[in-house]
Amino acid sequence: MSNGPGNGPTGGALVIAAVDGSDHSLRALEWARQAALRHRAGLMVAHVMPDSSQLYAGRRAALHDPNEPEEYADPVGDRVRGLLYSGPQYPAEVRYEALEGSVPEALRAVAAEQAPLMLVMGSRGRGGFAALLLGSSSRAVATSAVCPVVVVPHEERAAQDPEGASAGRVVLGLHAAETPEDVLDFAFAEAAARGTTVQVVSAYAVPPGPTMVIDSPFVVIPPEALADGGDGVPAEREMLRAQTERLAPLRARHPDVPVELAAVPGDAAGRLVEASRSAALVVVGRHHRRRRSLLMGSVAHALLQHAHGPVAVVPALHDDATA
Repeated sequence: MSNGPGNGPTGGALVIAAVDGSDHSLRALEWARQAALRHRAGLMVAHVMPDSSQLYAGRRAALHDPNEPEEYADPVGDRVRGLLYSGPQYPAEVRYEALEGSVPEALRAVAAEQAPLMLVMGSRGRGGFAALLLGSSSRAVATSAVCPVVVVPHEERAAQDPEGASAGRVVLGLHAAETPEDVLDFAFAEAAARGTTVQVVSAYAVPPGPTMVIDSPFVVIPPEALADGGDGVPAEREMLRAQTERLAPLRARHPDVPVELAAVPGDAAGRLVEASRSAALVVVGRHHRRRRSLLMGSVAHALLQHAHGPVAVVPALHDDATA
């Protein structure tokens, strides 16, 4: 890898932005720049070189030809540097890394090496078909990276520009008995950095009935409201109590972060997709904690396919990070 502008490896927190020169990835770069500023972190801009550049670099190294120039054209790097340094504000440390290999493997490797706060990428790259909602590289990285991956939707799908919901809440998809602690930590840390609310959405199963309307808007309440008894079907109230119990340690660690609870009947993914229209970020776990595999969970997969705003897919980073 080659270092670009900056002061070398950062000793503190780091946000990685994956770029390929497409407009989709530049939207993700802007989101990552803002995230690095919010978290007072360094910013690494990672670009996987096109095949032609990788072949040239390999040929030069194999032939040891001193007549060949040491540098090769990297228009993506030049464009990214120009955009970053012409902006109103950028993090104190910015690095540019040109990576070799396939896009998913290269990004997974740099994430494992750097252990960033998050890796940010667009939902669809330069080579994606216009009809695709989620590119293959974004899916592969979100499925297997060893750090949280934030996927920023392309402009046609977004409800607003990627920072247009900066004043919005952070929405956390929670299964009270299953969601790993790392997912909760990420959501509360992001809300604290933004100075906003965490809205916790959990779904409960109910038998179908002729009067049940699953598509009706759900209601959010503060945890303190549960003490008054209140209304609600038994399954809803049990879910709200489970949320309150599970979130108690997080609320103690983040006393300045307001919390709203929402227990909804039916499909969690559909509710979270709808919430993404106005959320600053939707945060979900990657896998069912008892079924860790190479497959992404159904809720995370549905959000990456259909969300109208940025989605953070967070893996279980520690073996003991469970309820």
